[in-house]
Amino acid sequence: MDFLQLAGKSILVFGVANRKSLAFHVGRLVEEVGGRVVHVVRSEQRRASVAKILTPGADIHVCDVEREEEIARLAEELARRPERFHGLLHSIAFADYGDGMRPFHETPKAAFLRAVDISCFSLVALSGALKELLDPDASVVTVSISTTRMASENYGFMAPVKAALESSLVFLAKSFAATSRVRFNAVAPGLLKTSASAGIPGYVDSYLYAEQATLRKRAVQTEEAAAVAAFLLSPRSSGINAQTIVVDAGMSVNYFDRDLVRRAMRDE
Repeated sequence: MDFLQLAGKSILVFGVANRKSLAFHVGRLVEEVGGRVVHVVRSEQRRASVAKILTPGADIHVCDVEREEEIARLAEELARRPERFHGLLHSIAFADYGDGMRPFHETPKAAFLRAVDISCFSLVALSGALKELLDPDASVVTVSISTTRMASENYGFMAPVKAALESSLVFLAKSFAATSRVRFNAVAPGLLKTSASAGIPGYVDSYLYAEQATLRKRAVQTEEAAAVAAFLLSPRSSGINAQTIVVDAGMSVNYFDRDLVRRAMRDE
């Protein structure tokens, strides 16, 4: 039984980098239920590496979202296809921590604006460029984080960027509502074990703490967040629009867990 009702539907997936990528797991789920996936990656080198882990003959396009001309070229390429897209997954984020973590007030302007461009504005740019290629009832899903209100020092300046992303999806939902029924939502996982997160200084310690803060004492798995994203992409979530769905295994209600408090006080 095709509960998700994605069989035969075409889904655009942006952001696969490797097998640990949330986008990889979402694409696999869509294919498992009979959907068609068109992948978009940021470079020819990435296309070559990703082709080795995707279904043989996978349809992979290249688009560096920092370049307006590449977004326009992608739109032209996809417009030649006979079908319209029933879903779009935006799993794109980047922050340059090459100079190490700094106090937030020392954030370099260029690094912050580039992170906003790639991680946030790309959703606006792609949605606008591909608007006519989306089915009237299409679903657009982006990837945020479980909370943008927790001032995690080792996440640098990305939480404010994700906050801008969450606000942008609300405005996109309203803007598109004038002429279509296209929906915009976000899946917001707790800390995940991905290749991208491994490059964040101090992330491992935060990941291990977050795992203990969950109600089940086991970290959120990438596959769990991917399942929520696949649901949001599907017609089954038709009543959900302009929302951010948190997937954190209860972490946000458990910061004062008895064992965590006891350990913290003992360390003192």
